[in-house]
Amino acid sequence: MVPERLCRELREVLARAVERNLGDVILLSGGLDSSIIALLASRIGDVKAVSVYLENSPGSDLSYAKMAAGFLGIEHLIRVFDLDELEDVIRSTIRVLRTFDPMEVRNSAAIYIALRHARDNGGRIAMTGDGGDELFAGYSFLYNLDIEELDRKIREIWRRMSFSSTTLGEALGIRVKQPFLDREVLSFAENLDSRFRIGFRDGKRYGKYILRMAFENMLPKEIIWREKVPIEGGSGTSILPRIFEERISDQDFDKLRERYLVEDGVKIRSKEQLFCYQIYRELFGPPHPDGSTKKICPMCHSNVPDDANYCKVCGAYPI
Repeated sequence: MVPERLCRELREVLARAVERNLGDVILLSGGLDSSIIALLASRIGDVKAVSVYLENSPGSDLSYAKMAAGFLGIEHLIRVFDLDELEDVIRSTIRVLRTFDPMEVRNSAAIYIALRHARDNGGRIAMTGDGGDELFAGYSFLYNLDIEELDRKIREIWRRMSFSSTTLGEALGIRVKQPFLDREVLSFAENLDSRFRIGFRDGKRYGKYILRMAFENMLPKEIIWREKVPIEGGSGTSILPRIFEERISDQDFDKLRERYLVEDGVKIRSKEQLFCYQIYRELFGPPHPDGSTKKICPMCHSNVPDDANYCKVCGAYPI
């Protein structure tokens, strides 16, 4: 059980962080983190919520986002996009982030659409829930670690965490604020006993347990106890692997994969990545190491930070 004093402290710390990082719009997924930010921001001033959804997809965010916005009584701007628009945005996302990692692209494309919609509707500063999963152990691969290993792993995540919303916002001309990354919240998380990051409810293990308990009576229980859903799953862009699997024939895939391996030294792993790489290649040419690091990605020959095991250019992991 999380002590009430810790829950109270976390509520106060986050409230001050939101006040210091206040925006006029919140990217609302209906998940725990963005809903908490929306709750705290709505107590300070007028804030709009923006949610995005790929039409005819199994994306799960929209119903939860509607629930959160309705519960808080804030204006809710919903942007439904189609595959044609998504493909255009994928190109923009690759250009801004300089990556052909398919998972990064399909997640960040949804963020791009949300930020653009916020900007086009008068938003000047967009708040996000970035950092909640990293600080308070929201990822399922952390749930079964012992406390010592959890502490080690989560600090490793902190050293490398970065969020595409910042870069995308700069490219779109809208400022992005991330209250969970406020210095006071970071300090709270650093000093938190990891026993309070993971907990049980009705026999089920949950991450971000202290966040859930701190705001349990302040948001609908469906949101408080909602399981972590990646952006691609919530927005519906998770269907992209299937779309490209159907669109690109096996024969074309094998031919192009061999071509890019021979000509560029790049190993393509999927049809979705092939689509992304062709855009990347057109914009930037094949990736090449620049001598800035000793570690080189074996899949695309990009530079990788010497202490990292993940390539941000192609998504190769582990390396």
